[in-house]
Amino acid sequence: MTAVFRAARLLAVLLVVTFLSYALLSLLPGDPVGQILGGAATPEAHERLRRELGLDDPLLVRYGSWLGGLLTGDFGTSYITGVPVLESLANRLPVTLELLAAAQLVALGVAVPTAVAAARRPGGPLDHALTAICFGLLSTPVFVLGVLLILVFAIKLKLLPATGWTPISLDLGWNLTSVLLPAVTIALPETAVYSRLLRTDLIATLQEDHITLARARGLSPRRILWRHALRPSAVSLVTAVGLNLGAMIGGAVIVETLFGLPGVGRFVVDSIFARDYLAVQGGVVLISVGYVLVNFAVDLAYAAVDPRIRRA
Repeated sequence: MTAVFRAARLLAVLLVVTFLSYALLSLLPGDPVGQILGGAATPEAHERLRRELGLDDPLLVRYGSWLGGLLTGDFGTSYITGVPVLESLANRLPVTLELLAAAQLVALGVAVPTAVAAARRPGGPLDHALTAICFGLLSTPVFVLGVLLILVFAIKLKLLPATGWTPISLDLGWNLTSVLLPAVTIALPETAVYSRLLRTDLIATLQEDHITLARARGLSPRRILWRHALRPSAVSLVTAVGLNLGAMIGGAVIVETLFGLPGVGRFVVDSIFARDYLAVQGGVVLISVGYVLVNFAVDLAYAAVDPRIRRA
């Protein structure tokens, strides 16, 4: 019953998100007809093309027609390029997935060791320094971090490219080089969130009875931190990783545009400017499904992280 309820909730969320995005797009000034015909076309030509594309139908009629096609796997065809939206998304999805995966790896790879180091001596010099750095990262917008990283590593030091993308199938080395700066740009604010959250939970866990027992058995502080305290303290971290995926997707939209990456985020931005409604809707559906499924996977991961939840 729980699985059925979750599936129903998933469908309800997707339905609401797609309808709201469709309604908001309809409120934007202009439409794809202006992009297709240009400014020299007559009003009669505009009206004729609007009827052919079904853009003069009521909002609910257009949404229902799009939703019916979606249920059969048809995301529609771009008004501007004439390419099926699903094909465009499939070509761009690997870029966004690699970017998000690299950003999560960077964020967790930095956050976990720094949180453990800060929790060993809370209130110490290292803890205060890491706290100041985290607050600085949290208060800096993603696009500012991206510009600063481009200025330092691409322009000044000339170590990494400022824009462009090399597929992993062509060259692994150049692929990692092109994804590094964008991934770090997205990862830095998330690193601060993960580090402070895990540090707080670790400090609380280190006060529990089973940690006192481990100390009484003569286990080293390093073993206690990494083997006995880290795992039960990671429940909140797992939650944050799932919830922050939405923030990472939002950051990917900005970062892909800033670094010139051909991902889903940039595809959605370009489609918005072109008033390509069907393309935008396809991107919204893909992002929404990914976000909800990741949070569903986080629920399942709780039991693997904390045995107490599995026994309950």
